[in-house]
Amino acid sequence: MRGNRGERPRRGRVHCAERLRRDKRQPDGAADYDQRLQDCIVVPRHRRHPLLPLRPAGQEGQAPVCACLSQSRAPISAKLVANMLSVAGADHIITMDLHASQIQGFFDIAVDNLYAEPAVLQWIRENIPEWKNCIIVSPDAGGAKRVTSIADRLNVDFALIHKERKKANEVDRMVLVGDVKDRVAILVDDMADTCGTICHAADKLIDAGAVKVYAILTHGIFSGPAISRINNAPFEAVVVTNTIPQEEKMKACPKIQVIDISMILAEAIRRTHNGESVSYLFSHVPL
Repeated sequence: MRGNRGERPRRGRVHCAERLRRDKRQPDGAADYDQRLQDCIVVPRHRRHPLLPLRPAGQEGQAPVCACLSQSRAPISAKLVANMLSVAGADHIITMDLHASQIQGFFDIAVDNLYAEPAVLQWIRENIPEWKNCIIVSPDAGGAKRVTSIADRLNVDFALIHKERKKANEVDRMVLVGDVKDRVAILVDDMADTCGTICHAADKLIDAGAVKVYAILTHGIFSGPAISRINNAPFEAVVVTNTIPQEEKMKACPKIQVIDISMILAEAIRRTHNGESVSYLFSHVPL
């Protein structure tokens, strides 16, 4: 369905898509989205399916695991956004690569959390000639499950970097666990904001003997000094999906490349509309 705000859709299913820009990552960025859902509520017999490739306040979803242990009364912004979307009338959420899988539990409605992994695997095989001699690296311990899954499907080794933070977005110390000497290192993460972590990780990998370093990210937020850091870092390429528009960033940084995941989201919409399972998309790129 396509339309302008103020238009009243008729009977059927409504898929409301939104690509959140950098200034809409926080919970107040979901306000306009809630208004669009409200436009659909006034007409009965609708099913409303918000399509959120990047969830607002998605990174705060880690709060139940770590913040509650380290900080008393820490806010859980992702829960607030989940409540806002549910109250606004959403029946079903389609999103991609949540920062923490437990965010799905914040909703009282169905959530389909799609993965960029199939598209990432395809890009690696098609664009990195030495991929059979590569090693998949997680820039932090929390991404270990993600990189092991990719490494298993490529039949290559994996490594991880343990980092200690002094405060948010500022890394104090990094320790590499694994051997990257004389190999192509591929850093994989779900998102990058100021890019301090992945740029420090790239330097660490080069110092450890890696011959080339790539970074592959699902959500490229690229705020603050991110672009200058990438330009100065020893990356062959920084690859992101287009869950966030990257046209302006690509002009400022020739290292940034984009994987188009529109077909995955389009197929998810088609399958949801027809009442089909979306499980196929968890491990395959639609043709």
